[in-house]
Amino acid sequence: MSSILVTGASGMIGQYLTSSLLHKKHRVYAVDSKPNDFIGSDPNYSFVQCDITDKKTVSEIMDNNHIDVVVHLANSVDNDIDPLITDAEIRKSKATDKYIYAAAAKSGVGCFVLLSTTDVYGLQKGREPIRETIAEKAFTYYSEMKLTSEKLMEKAFKKSDIIEVVARAAPVYDAEHTDNLHAHVYDNKENVGYVFGDGDYGYTFCCVFNLIDFINGIISVPQGRYGGVYNVCDSRQTNAHEIIEYEKERHRIGAVIQRSPGSEKAMLFNKGKMRADYRYFDPTLTYNNWLFDNTRAKRIAPMRWNLGNTK
Repeated sequence: MSSILVTGASGMIGQYLTSSLLHKKHRVYAVDSKPNDFIGSDPNYSFVQCDITDKKTVSEIMDNNHIDVVVHLANSVDNDIDPLITDAEIRKSKATDKYIYAAAAKSGVGCFVLLSTTDVYGLQKGREPIRETIAEKAFTYYSEMKLTSEKLMEKAFKKSDIIEVVARAAPVYDAEHTDNLHAHVYDNKENVGYVFGDGDYGYTFCCVFNLIDFINGIISVPQGRYGGVYNVCDSRQTNAHEIIEYEKERHRIGAVIQRSPGSEKAMLFNKGKMRADYRYFDPTLTYNNWLFDNTRAKRIAPMRWNLGNTK
């Protein structure tokens, strides 16, 4: 089995990943500023509580242990930071990237997995599936921050043998954490859920179990040769009416109104807030229905999870 360093290990994604890795008998070294329920639960689990900017502590974990894979989840909005991205978060992410990549290269880590976001593609024109080769058009603070992380990693590992993996995940959800779904069908100003027409338009999300399966797939490959950039997302879009019904069944949404198609153009939109707030949804993008091509990622994991089978 492998030795894995997980940053952001107490976040939602980090805890799911930890559970899966320990179940597979991997040796897990975990860091986070917050504790979690795995501490003391398994002899294969070592936890260090520290801020991710603690260069000395995190570097020593890599220096003093034979780490096969680093999974860098810290400084990711769906794992452990607030969706409102500030200058402080951007500076923290960049400072972390610089030292953690250097430490990984120095200590001989075999593979480095970075959690990024499909938001790096920005607002696209046309309806072609968005593949990993398309030009990035990051326009929010979060997408710019993660694209910077990607570029710094590419530069840091250019002369090393480390296998670089960038997991560009669509907005993540599980049965209880549905904020990313909710934001696409809820009008905070009027305090109501809404759909346009029958709600048969869709959005691309990523069930957390698809992301965990993908990371496990990278780790399990002999010699870890699956490097590169991957779109990690559900294999089909989730329609607005599916989100509404899912949230209704769990009593997480109240009144829902039906709006006529075309009225989305008249809804108030705050461009500045969208740039800073990861979850702020622009209703004028409702019918763009962008499809993300996850063919590369499906070679590693089946991407079998969706809203229908996530309980």
